Amino acid sequence: MKKLIILLCIFMSAIVTTYAQNMSERQILQYVIQQRQQGKQESAIVSDLLRRGVTMEQIQQLRQRYDGQINAANMTETTDRTINDAFNRLRSDKAPLLDAENGTLGIEEFTDSISLTELPKEGKKIFGHDIFNRQLLTFEPQMNIATPQDYILGPGDQLIIDIYGATQETVALTISPDGEVTVPNYGPVAVSGLTVAGAQSRIREKTGQFYSGSEIKVTVGQTRTIKVNVMGEVKVPGTYTLSAFATVFHALYMAGGINDLGTLRSIKVYRQGKLISSIDVYKFILNGRLAGNIRLTDNDVIQVGLYESVVDITGRVKRPMAYEMRKEETLADLLDYSGGFTGDAYKKLLRVLRKSEELRTVYNVEDIETGTFLITDGDSIIVDSIINRYKNMVEIKGAVFRPGMYRLGEKAYSVRSLVEYASGLKEEALTSRAVLRRIKPNRTQEVISVDLEGILNGKTADLLLQNEDVLYIPAIAEHQNFRTLTIDGEVIFPGTYEYAEGTTIEDLILQAGGLTDAASTKRIDVSRRLRDPDASEGSMELAQTFSFTLKDNYKVDGNETFVLEPYDLVHVRTSPVFQSQIQVSVEGEIAFQGNYTMEKKNQRLSDVIKAAGGTIPGAYIRGSRLVRKMTNDEKARMQSVLRVAQQSADGKDSIAIDKLLTQDTYSVGIHLDEALANPGSAQDIEMIDGDRLIIPRFNHTVKISGDVNSPNTVAYDEGKGYKYYIKQAGGFGNRAKKSHVYIVYLNGTMGLAKDSKIEPGCELIVPSKEPRNTNAINQWLGIGTSVASLATMIATIGHLIK
Repeated sequence: MKKLIILLCIFMSAIVTTYAQNMSERQILQYVIQQRQQGKQESAIVSDLLRRGVTMEQIQQLRQRYDGQINAANMTETTDRTINDAFNRLRSDKAPLLDAENGTLGIEEFTDSISLTELPKEGKKIFGHDIFNRQLLTFEPQMNIATPQDYILGPGDQLIIDIYGATQETVALTISPDGEVTVPNYGPVAVSGLTVAGAQSRIREKTGQFYSGSEIKVTVGQTRTIKVNVMGEVKVPGTYTLSAFATVFHALYMAGGINDLGTLRSIKVYRQGKLISSIDVYKFILNGRLAGNIRLTDNDVIQVGLYESVVDITGRVKRPMAYEMRKEETLADLLDYSGGFTGDAYKKLLRVLRKSEELRTVYNVEDIETGTFLITDGDSIIVDSIINRYKNMVEIKGAVFRPGMYRLGEKAYSVRSLVEYASGLKEEALTSRAVLRRIKPNRTQEVISVDLEGILNGKTADLLLQNEDVLYIPAIAEHQNFRTLTIDGEVIFPGTYEYAEGTTIEDLILQAGGLTDAASTKRIDVSRRLRDPDASEGSMELAQTFSFTLKDNYKVDGNETFVLEPYDLVHVRTSPVFQSQIQVSVEGEIAFQGNYTMEKKNQRLSDVIKAAGGTIPGAYIRGSRLVRKMTNDEKARMQSVLRVAQQSADGKDSIAIDKLLTQDTYSVGIHLDEALANPGSAQDIEMIDGDRLIIPRFNHTVKISGDVNSPNTVAYDEGKGYKYYIKQAGGFGNRAKKSHVYIVYLNGTMGLAKDSKIEPGCELIVPSKEPRNTNAINQWLGIGTSVASLATMIATIGHLIK
């Protein structure tokens, strides 16, 4: 049993070692980040990595590479800085990450697949919290401006002293760490802590006796940098080196902005231990006010505290989201921050859901109370929409000139006044009866029959309307249904036409532009619906059909009194002998090249050659080829084949899509010499519309291509086999399929070289073998290695069991 446990430990150790060896630096980094996001402590992450086979040396190398300020040897004891903090610092410094497999990998590329920023916020987004982490809004100070007069000088600032008048001189002096500048011909002058104007006055006072009769002007050249501390609830707290013109907003941007717990409403700035500014960022976002966004000086401290309360507002406001509120702010302030109500908001009553100590509480706040109702942390405000109903609406539909909704009032208060307000009835209106739909107090509907004609004539009392009444005025059936006639077939303008009483076949044909040249006057069919209002049972019949013959001027031969009825279909048939001209073309070594019209449907190759005057001397008749256009039926069939090929592309018996014929034309293999020798035989095929017959000149060469050492074209030598021509091209290539050489003849036919005869003008093509699968070799080698390892393990187990 003890030996079995030892063997099991050896086996598990081998598995862990193999897994650790397969973990790249990138995978280790991914694992660390994922575990930190899940809340694991650093020591627990290191223990997990060690259990996975990652050595302490690897961990130390990674820590030294990505965080040089942390001693790798004390990694497991370091608790004051997390791995995620180190990665955030790397992100701000744009330090490169190294990938063991791919070399150097930039931080931006790395963050595409792994987020190094904070976890996404839960719940709603807080208004304004992303203002300081947008790349397009940096708040970077403008340096190309005149130095403000209240700018306080300090060590590192450069002063430009211009002396003009009796003495012409310009000197640039930098304030020393002691706060002095050394003026030529005088000596040191203390200027630190003074404004620009104050420094100019002091330098004039001290050096005036040396530059009598001259004026002295002092300006600032390059400004110094300052160090500012940004602390509290920011994403990357710390000390930042900024321009002397930098403001509070720029410092917050450099610190990554406010985190989820930070406040935007009370950001404090301390200078030498005293509070000098308090900033409400909402005033800047909503009103554009920069009050409190002061210019910073060296060693200023920006403190971002915790928010006081965050509430969210949903429903019918212009900007529904979460907002940070102060304790003294009311519901009216929140409505201002959210942009106010939308057009369909119900403003009289708002709902406030509040979390109390034990249970939730609901408050209903009326519109007059919003200015006094205080908001507390966690409140949720809901703004409802108005009810989707009307309080003064009536509607009219049907056969009036202006149907639609109208205001119930002085001009539309009864049936008669509503009809008049809608511009009156249409000609097809059915006035004997109208329908009024009315909503009862329980919101169910009732229908009231209205004698519209009596009301309009004054014979019946007018009916007063109520809110949400709908008056429907029907139309006469003949006008309500738009009746039509349809004609198709061999007419100039086939289509649907409006029915009129007494329309004959002749009338409809004339409306359709008359007959085409292909029309048959011996067969005009009319299809008619079956109509029997008194029928009590179904029938197998679907329609009635009438056939007619036309005489001159489209007169019906026979039943001249026949008139069309609504929805009749008239079919004008095509003459059985009509056929548009069918043309074929003959090109090449022929007496008269060009297009020829076929005189009969079964015209053959020999007929076309005869019509073109026969071939001319030098024509290679056996090499003639025929190019044929693909018909619509053939195209449809090819689309079906392509769909099948695409569906079975990954299957065992898949069709090679690239080998399918997908062009609009294709070559037909013919033997024109046999067709001319035996007219009417099977080789003398029939021509179809668009065929191109090409008769080449005699070509006394043979082309060799494919997997040969030197593809070539050589002279034809009668009686020689294909191997003779392969030798003329330098012989077979290294991967040639020698037994699958095939021949392409000029007439479009093909054949295997070993079974076919070489003819003039043909081409020998030598295909290549498929490339070897190197992955298969590696797989077999891997299997062999695994088998060897397994054999070694079995031998070890056998030795221990003995």
